[in-house]
Amino acid sequence: MSHTILALDVGEARIGVAIGMAEHSLAVPKCVLTRKSRQADLDALIGLAQESQASLWVLGLPRQADDSLSSSALKIMSFAKRLAIASKLPVVFVDEWETTVEASELLLRADVSRKKRRAKIDKIAASLILERYFKYGPLDIKPD
Repeated sequence: MSHTILALDVGEARIGVAIGMAEHSLAVPKCVLTRKSRQADLDALIGLAQESQASLWVLGLPRQADDSLSSSALKIMSFAKRLAIASKLPVVFVDEWETTVEASELLLRADVSRKKRRAKIDKIAASLILERYFKYGPLDIKPD
């Protein structure tokens, strides 16, 4: 049986989504959701999880240079707790350090226009988050 995983790059305005299968360690950018409201965001994500029969959420967690959690990390942890309860799926975190920068550089090297980069960057960052999960495993942090 396959274990489908959804990875999220949670931002203030958008949520990048990537999908992957644990057995293949393959991460594929899926979509970008424009944030509307807490409940609308949760409903959209739960719909994606049901559609893809996901068994796990992997969220990028921004950490500061000294390894402490930033205020945005605390917001993401709060969102993750709500997502875990609403979806009844476990949530784990990976360090998302520089994933957006790395995604931007990948798109620049691929000669993607600025307008198209903006539309794709969040889902590319989500796929990089999922690749980090496959490579390094989750951070030892729980969404409580």
